[in-house]
Amino acid sequence: MKMEFLGDSSETDKKTMKKKRFHRHTPHQIQRLESAFNECQHPDEKQRMQLSRELGLAPRQIKFWFQNRRTQKKAQHERADNCALKEENDRIRCENIAIREALKHTICPTCGDAPVHEDSYLDEQKLRIENAQLREELERVSNIAANFMGRPLSHLPPLLNQMPRELLHSGPSLDFDLLLGSSSSMPVPTLPSQPNLVLSGIDKSLMNNIAVTAMEELLRLTQTNEPLWIKTDGARDVLNLESYENMFPRSSSRAGKNHNVRVEATRSSGVVFTNAMTLVDMLMDSVKSAELFPSIIAASKSIAVVSSGLRGNHGNVLHLMLEELQVLSPLVPTREFSVLRYCQQIEHGTWAIVNVSYEVPQFMSSSRSYRFPSGCLIQDMSNGYSKVTWVEHVEISEQEPVHEVFKDYVREGLGFGAEIWIATLQRMCERFTALLEPTISSLDLKGVIPSLEGKRSIMKLAQRMVSNFCLSVGTSNNTRSTVVSGMNEFGIRVTSYKSQHEPNGTVLCAATSFWVPVSPHIVFNFLKDERTRPQWDVLLNGSSVQEVAHIANGSHSGNCISVLRGFNESSSQNNMLILQESCVDSSGSLVVYTPVDLPALNMAMSGQDTSYIPILPSGFAVLPDGKGNNQLAEIKAEGGGSGGSLITVGFQIMVSSLQSGKLNMESMETVNNLISSTVHHIKITLNCPSTA
Repeated sequence: MKMEFLGDSSETDKKTMKKKRFHRHTPHQIQRLESAFNECQHPDEKQRMQLSRELGLAPRQIKFWFQNRRTQKKAQHERADNCALKEENDRIRCENIAIREALKHTICPTCGDAPVHEDSYLDEQKLRIENAQLREELERVSNIAANFMGRPLSHLPPLLNQMPRELLHSGPSLDFDLLLGSSSSMPVPTLPSQPNLVLSGIDKSLMNNIAVTAMEELLRLTQTNEPLWIKTDGARDVLNLESYENMFPRSSSRAGKNHNVRVEATRSSGVVFTNAMTLVDMLMDSVKSAELFPSIIAASKSIAVVSSGLRGNHGNVLHLMLEELQVLSPLVPTREFSVLRYCQQIEHGTWAIVNVSYEVPQFMSSSRSYRFPSGCLIQDMSNGYSKVTWVEHVEISEQEPVHEVFKDYVREGLGFGAEIWIATLQRMCERFTALLEPTISSLDLKGVIPSLEGKRSIMKLAQRMVSNFCLSVGTSNNTRSTVVSGMNEFGIRVTSYKSQHEPNGTVLCAATSFWVPVSPHIVFNFLKDERTRPQWDVLLNGSSVQEVAHIANGSHSGNCISVLRGFNESSSQNNMLILQESCVDSSGSLVVYTPVDLPALNMAMSGQDTSYIPILPSGFAVLPDGKGNNQLAEIKAEGGGSGGSLITVGFQIMVSSLQSGKLNMESMETVNNLISSTVHHIKITLNCPSTA
């Protein structure tokens, strides 16, 4: 037994010694293995055999060493990732705590109270319960009133229709207090009242994806030159459709085989006297953008906020909007779009705003226009200026054809192209700067307007006048005007609307367009100059006028506001006053005027509120005819241009002092004769044939 025990102990010791035996690699072997590991972490059998012969190790040892080394490296990476994630988690936790603390001290900018931190679902349920209670109360009161009156009450109209129009606009107006809706006697350039669209989470996700893709396309369009963009003879950037289809194949498949579809795509850039943030704020607001482009935007409305972005910042803001664009002529149909408008900050001081069509059947059943990714890139130049690059890319199905006179103008991309957006933006920003200019030149004002407040009041009244005129001469049906007569044998379109100011009544608007073989520069100077005014203004009966006040509102001498006084030789009293604004840029020009009585003008000159002064704007829009490829370039370079001109003339007259007054044939004949006589006088003076 003892011998067996000793024998067993000896066997156990030998096994233990055998288990503890291991081989330690030399520094040279480790260095060589590390070098091989850095070159290839998974050596094949041939490489392992080579290392085995080189280092005097078994191939199995080489294999196990590489396995252990890979495991060690993976563990090191996991530890590093865990440390990084822990640090990120700690940072986010600290930010969360800071945000929660900040929310405890926030103040609502609307009501000035602290926000109520409750669950949004509970808030919605409370509102539903409250609405149900209000409906029951309304039903109860209606039944009592019906019993008292002896007949059932009709449903009450929506409260929104009874509220003041200016309260319906979301957000403030321009910084310059030029809110069109609060002062114009013409209907506001917004689309008819529509309920806000309720969007599901899937809808919002789809819209966000479309907007992000459109933004990527816009950035490439603004930053890429040839061969994507082709320079025309007039140095205009026109899209190369073949290159575009190769670069963005998904967009080109929309038109299919429809040969009635026409594509317009242009690009333009310019320097604007406004900082980038102010521009972004104006362009992302439907009311402000309509005020900024009164000659282009006939109506605009935001129907849904898909994404509100960051608080106090327009970055990643996404709106669903309805927009109607116009040319200032009764001969050109408007273009209606349902678009997603998305704003993104690209880098510090650089913003991009993209518009892309998103069809909403309940708002637009059959749109003839489709907007591919269009918009602008805004770069702050840190000196109060901004560089703006604008892209307009649309697809048009002309179910309602453009009049032959305007065909070249529209098809060359002049009517709705990028150039007109840039030119109008530059001119309007100069105007707003002049409005805020603190210095007053007594020479300009000729001593008539005594104060800065008076200057601003006159400029606001003129802005309302121009906006009113632009709405009256176009073809928009969304201004709540009534089309009294379409294009008659004289090419005159007549509409009417109810005046919102004293004297209350019906206002008749008549407009027509015609072509003259005279450059836009000459036509503008002829219509603007008070010395030549008696040659075309049939209401003056040959009497002269004198400028008694002058306000410059732009770098061009033609951009100004004037107060004119008429002299009637048959009367000893010269109390006829005319407020006139003229504006000109590379895309065209405007001369708009309205008669104003002396007490009302004195009120404006003293700086009082002008929103209740009644106005009946008339005037002219002068556009290049588009027959020359380089016509716009000539206008920019020389201030003139050599082509012909498209002139739109519009008049407004009060035909009835009663809101319910009916239009009669005498009123129609009066306004037709007024326009026909004015057109005849203009053609005779400019030596144009009567058939032009």
